[in-house]
Amino acid sequence: MELHITATDPAHPATLLDLPWDVPLAEWPEKHLVALPRGISRHVVRFARAGSEVVAVKEVGEWAAVREYALLRDLDRLAVPSVDPVAVVTGRTGAHGEPLEPVLITRQLKGSLPYRSMFETTMRPTTIKRLLDALAVLLVRLHLSGFAWGDCSLSNTLFRRDAGAYAAYLVDAETGQIQPRLTRGQRDYDLEVAQVNIVGELMDLEAGGSLHPSVDPVPFGQEIVERYGDLWHELTRTSIYPKDKRHYIDRRIRRLNELGFDVAEMQIQRSPDGDHVTFLPKVVDAGHHQRQLLRLTGLDAEENQARSLLNDLETWMAGQEDYAPGDPLGARPEVLAHRWVRDVFRPAVRAVPLDLRDGADTAQIYHELLEHRWYLSERAQRDVGLEATAQDYIETILRPRAEAAARDVT
Repeated sequence: MELHITATDPAHPATLLDLPWDVPLAEWPEKHLVALPRGISRHVVRFARAGSEVVAVKEVGEWAAVREYALLRDLDRLAVPSVDPVAVVTGRTGAHGEPLEPVLITRQLKGSLPYRSMFETTMRPTTIKRLLDALAVLLVRLHLSGFAWGDCSLSNTLFRRDAGAYAAYLVDAETGQIQPRLTRGQRDYDLEVAQVNIVGELMDLEAGGSLHPSVDPVPFGQEIVERYGDLWHELTRTSIYPKDKRHYIDRRIRRLNELGFDVAEMQIQRSPDGDHVTFLPKVVDAGHHQRQLLRLTGLDAEENQARSLLNDLETWMAGQEDYAPGDPLGARPEVLAHRWVRDVFRPAVRAVPLDLRDGADTAQIYHELLEHRWYLSERAQRDVGLEATAQDYIETILRPRAEAAARDVT
């Protein structure tokens, strides 16, 4: 049997060929592996280095590997937060010619953690709620895209810090299916599975002493159902407005934007008597602020990070002499945004040493600097500036945090 690699990028097969495909994944030499936190999985999973990238390698049956690879590619095209598919490797044989299981390869999601790693230190109830909020948003996005998960759980999700909240990413699509539109029963089934799984996972943490004593797993499991229901209602409800109050439509769109969703298409109907307008957002997608930040600056950030950075960008632009909205002689927003990235964002982030960042990306670092500047400025009753903020943040927050982490390791 010949080794066969199906990859999304023509450059991947060359880098993947260096990995020991004739060895069972559980026995791969340490020189190929990368020590990163792994969640619970039904399959053998390892992180490995392939060229300049770190990838997750999962041994699974050929049919399941090919199917999940195709589903992840579909989710990528739908812009749903999930791990990026890299390749499927089939035709593996051992040193003595014995067949080995195929593998699915996905790109390691930088800055992400499985939920169990996040509970290594007892997590506060409010933080657990933010995790469940992120999972509810992910499930809504999947359902709006026509994806029935079939096994929604904390274990099948990766989390990244997103400003003061979290962003959730699907990591296991093995049980999923994509349809043009999901029925109410399909959505309810996903919710029921999610609730049962989450209660079980929290009970498991409770048994291991990793759950905050004030957290009752059963009500917390119910919360994702309630959060999902609120989001789904807001995103799909039909609104009827008097015809002379059409600005209410703008208000509704803004409310959707605040939830992190953008209206990609809408359906507006006028009643026969012409007195009312019915408004229904037909297709919604997440990332309103994310897309705006990317368009203006080229920075790719999570939604809440993007909101924080855009607020700072807009405040900074308002203080520029050539900022004149609506004036054709004024600098375009894209030009000012480029200047902000060059003169404000990059110098502030570069002031934070790499060894103190604890895996946070540049957008998260800058958001934390903005939060710290607000705290210092409130205390000083004046704007202390980013340069002074960065120095204080390094000395009073990051360095003590790194020193405490080093003591815990030893």
